[in-house]
Parts: sequence; C-alpha cells; structure tokens
Amino acid sequence: MSAAHTAPGTEGLRDLQPVMLGADIGVYALARAFHEAYGVRSIVVSGAALGPVADSRIVDNRLVADGHDPRQLVDAVLEVAREHGGKRLVLLANSDWLVRVVVQHRAELEPHYVVPFLDEDLMDRLSDKATFAEIATDLGLAVPRTIVQDFALADDPAWAPVPVDVGYPLIAKAASSADYQEVEFPGKKKVFEIASADELDALWASLKGAGFRGRFVVQELVPGDDTQMRSITAYVDSRGSITLLASAHVLLEEHTPSGLGNPAAMVVTREQGMLDQAAAFLRGVGYVGFANFDVKVDPRDGSFRFFEVNPRIGRNNYYVTAAGANVARFLVEDRVLDRAVEPVVVDTEVLYSILPHRLLLKYVLDPALAGKVRGLIRAGRVAHPLRYRRDAGLKRRWYVLAAGLNQVRKFRRYYPEPTSTGF
Repeated sequence: MSAAHTAPGTEGLRDLQPVMLGADIGVYALARAFHEAYGVRSIVVSGAALGPVADSRIVDNRLVADGHDPRQLVDAVLEVAREHGGKRLVLLANSDWLVRVVVQHRAELEPHYVVPFLDEDLMDRLSDKATFAEIATDLGLAVPRTIVQDFALADDPAWAPVPVDVGYPLIAKAASSADYQEVEFPGKKKVFEIASADELDALWASLKGAGFRGRFVVQELVPGDDTQMRSITAYVDSRGSITLLASAHVLLEEHTPSGLGNPAAMVVTREQGMLDQAAAFLRGVGYVGFANFDVKVDPRDGSFRFFEVNPRIGRNNYYVTAAGANVARFLVEDRVLDRAVEPVVVDTEVLYSILPHRLLLKYVLDPALAGKVRGLIRAGRVAHPLRYRRDAGLKRRWYVLAAGLNQVRKFRRYYPEPTSTGF
C-alpha cells in the first residue's frame, strides 16, 4: 500500500535531511515514510543500533556512548548539523522522554533544525495524564474517572497515599512516562492492573522505595478487551490547521511488561465522531505538530473514553502512511516548504500488523472483525512497517523473520489464551 518511488515534484528536496532520536520500530517507520516520499536517508542518533534500524539501507546510524544521557544526544545532533550545514535539517523523536530532551534544548537546536514540537509548558501539561484528564473534561471529552497519587513529598515521614475509592480492578500508571523512565523496581510495568487494595498498597511502597517522586494516576478500568481500543494520529500545521486525521481500530495489543498497551495489530478505520472530538481538543489547546491519542470505546454506553495524548506521532505511525497519507509529507510541506496542505481525513481500510497473520487470527474472536481481517489479507491490503522492498537486504530479511518468531515466543509466555469473551 506504499509508494514505490518518490512522489512527483520532490526532486528538489534532495537536500532534505531528517535526523531522529531513538532506534525503535516507530523511528524506523518515520525513516521509511521519508524515504518513500523523498528518497532520502535518515540519520538516527541513539545509544545502540537496535534491530529495527540495524543493517538498514535507508538509515545512517550515529551512536553515542550513553543513549540515556541528554547532553551526549544533543551534542551528537549538533555535530550532525555541523556536518550537514547546507541541508534542510528536520529533527524528530518518537518517545516521550526524547521529545522532552529536544524541547528542553530547543534554543540550541532551532538555529540548525526544524523542531516540530509543542512548547515545553503545553507539552508538560498534556503529557501528564492527570492534567490531560482535567483539560479533556473541560473541553467536553469523556475520560475514565481519575485519582492522582503525588509522590513529591514521599520523603516526609508524615506522607501517606491519598485514599482511592475507585472499584477494583483498576488501572494505575505514571502520570508522566518521562518521570518514570529511569525508575527501576521488581515488577515494574508500563501499566498496572490492580485487583485489590493490598496490591495497590504494595505498588505505592515499591514506587516510594525506588525513589519515584512524580505522580501516578489511578483510573477506573473501562471494560472490554483490546478490540475496544482505538488509535488517532493527527497533524496540526504551523498555521493552526488540522491537516491530517487518521484513526485505527485496535485488534490486539502487546501484553509484555514493557510494551503493555502498544497496539500490535490494527485496521485503519474512519470513525468520524471520535475524530471530531479529537479535533475539538487540538483546537481547544492550541496544538501544533503531530499528536497521537489512545481511546477506548466504553461498551456500557458506546462513548469514546480518551486516555491520553502523546506529543509525538506514535510508535505505530506507519498505519497512516500505509493507508495512503504519507506522514512525512504533512510535516515537510508545512515546516520545510512553508506550504499549506489540503486537509486529509484517512478513510482507506488497511490491516497494520507486526504479527504473523495466523497468530493474529487466533486472538481475533469477533466473527465480523475476523472476517474483515481475512478479507484484507486476501486483498493484499496489509502493512508491516519493517517489510520494505527498498530496504530488503539479507540481514534485514532475517531480522524481520526473527522478529515474527519472537512475537510467537512472547505470546506463549505473556499472553493468556483467548476465550469466548476475549482475554
């Protein structure tokens, strides 16, 4: 479903140079989008050339000694700018803490790069799940009931957790993933499903003992399995116009401790009512740049429950490009070429999946959804971000095959067996 050659009229952008922080599948998906649209290679700055970006023909890896040290990353990015002084440089990142590094060093970076992110104040407010819930509610969006646990004063002997009167089971997660990035303790997860008050007390003790001093949120557990989840990707240009809206129906999420909640398979599906709500939010806060929303359909009343907005394009961004709306084009037209783009709402159905199809269909229990998946597979309307014909050397092909086998192993270890009501 992706372009085989660079788009017409882009030959004059051979001086375009994307530079990206990170090395995961979302970074590779962005590099692929730039390569499909403009035929350019991306420079990826990280601590290690991990599988998704290793041995790639479309990526030049630039390694630093410590990929967790913001100063080393910024210095490496500035060195790249000195080496490519005559090019049009665009700087991107696709994890919350790396976006924060870029935004906090904007004054150093912007003389050399297009830095297409929010200002630090708005980013901090929206990246915090507690503050996001307040803002979303004020703008008329439905969110899960949320209680905030603040550990800022946890060193005080008189500190005690606030009471939680949300029914069990409930969800607990860091309000800001950037604050949680470097905290380590046994049993650490991205998202916790808490079954009892004793489990919650144990989590609070672990966080306090590990030195976490940010905020955690406790939220009601909206019922329903992975297929109730939705993803929204948007781009708001420098003029304040929403030029890209896309949504996808999640089929299956990752269930590993570090990846819990990341979609592993989705069908691109236009859900206009949900997109309208996301657009109202973006306009209401004065958003610019890429945004990625996590939403769940509440089966009790059919409402869309907005969980969070990520101030970046998101790990699974390739679903948008695969559906015909190359994400790089919206950024480049706006911030590099200073041209307005006719707004696009994506409505092409495509199956996006990083899983073997047979494994995916084992877990898609709804007959209508399973039928849709099979139909898209038969029609060839499928996309895997790492399967790119123009980047298909022998080592890459082996890596993609090994990644699929690894998914099978992870499912056997972490994923419950499907039942008639989901899992």
